[in-house]
Amino acid sequence: MADTLQKFMFENSLVRGELVDISDVWQQVQSKRDYPPAVKKMLGEMLSAAALLSANLKFNGSIIMQIHGDGPVQLLVVECDVGLKLRGMAKLRDEVTIDEQATVQELINEHGQGRFAITLDPDDKMPGQQAYQGIVALDGESIATIIENYMMRSEQLDTRLWLAADDHVARGLLLQKLPSEGGTTESLPTHNDEDTWDRSVMLASTLTHAELLTTDIMTLLQRLYWEETVRVFEPRHPVFQCTCSRTRVGNMLRMLGQEEIDDALAELGQLSVNCEFCGQLYRFDKVDCAHLFTAESVALAITPPSQQQH
Repeated sequence: MADTLQKFMFENSLVRGELVDISDVWQQVQSKRDYPPAVKKMLGEMLSAAALLSANLKFNGSIIMQIHGDGPVQLLVVECDVGLKLRGMAKLRDEVTIDEQATVQELINEHGQGRFAITLDPDDKMPGQQAYQGIVALDGESIATIIENYMMRSEQLDTRLWLAADDHVARGLLLQKLPSEGGTTESLPTHNDEDTWDRSVMLASTLTHAELLTTDIMTLLQRLYWEETVRVFEPRHPVFQCTCSRTRVGNMLRMLGQEEIDDALAELGQLSVNCEFCGQLYRFDKVDCAHLFTAESVALAITPPSQQQH
C-alpha cells in the first residue's frame, strides 16, 4: 500500500488531526545511508513529523526541520514540500560509537548547545525576501516533545505528536487545537465542544509505541475515536524526492569562490560532490568549473527562475 497521510477533524470542535504512514519513503531514505538504530529512530520520527506539519502549509514551498547538536549526532535535516515530497539525512561526528539505547539528549545535546530550527521556504519569494526561520533551544526528551515545545513557543498552537520509527516503518499522529478565529482555512463549527481537545489527547495518549508501528493508520483512527464524530478528508500520498540538481551543486561551488575552486582543482584534477540526501554523484572538471564563473553563468544563478529565459 502506498504511503498515506490522512487528515481528519472532530465535528463541533476546533480540533484537527492527521495520521501518516511514510514507510516506503523511510525505506528509500535508509537505502542511501547506513545509520545506527538510535539515529534511525530519530530521523524516521522527524520525517513523519515533517509530513504531518507540511500538510497544513498555506504556501507553495517547503518546510525544513533541522537539529544541530554538540553530541555524537551533529545534524539531522528533513525537508517536505507542500506536495508531500520528502527527503532527510543525518550527519554523525567522525569515529563515534552510538549506543542503541542512547536518549535524544545524549545523542544531540551532550553539552547543552543543541538547537532546533524550522524554516518555511516559499518557492515564489519576492526579490529580497528571505525564508522564515525560527530557532529554539533543544527542549524535550523526544523528537515529539521538542517539536511540541517549538510549536507552542513559536506558533502559539497547542500541538501534540505521537511518533514511531524502526527499521521498516515510520508513522505519526498529530492533534492540533485550532484558534477560534483566523489563522486557518478549515470551516469553523457553529458549536464548539471545548472538551474535545482534552478528550482526544487523552485517548491518543493510550497509544503505545508498538501499536503505532504495527497497526495501519485507518484502523488506529477507528480504534482511538470510535465514539467520536470524525470528518475524514481525502487521503494524500507522500513520496521520496530529492531536490538536488547539477545547477544547485554548481551554485554551491560558486559560493566557495574561484580561488578556492582553482586550488582544489590543482590538487584533485576534478571535483566530485555527492548529495547527502540521495547519494547522487556530480562531477565537475576544469572546463565545468571555469564555466561556473563566466558572466553568463553568474547572471543566470542570481536571476529568479521565473525571469530566466530558456
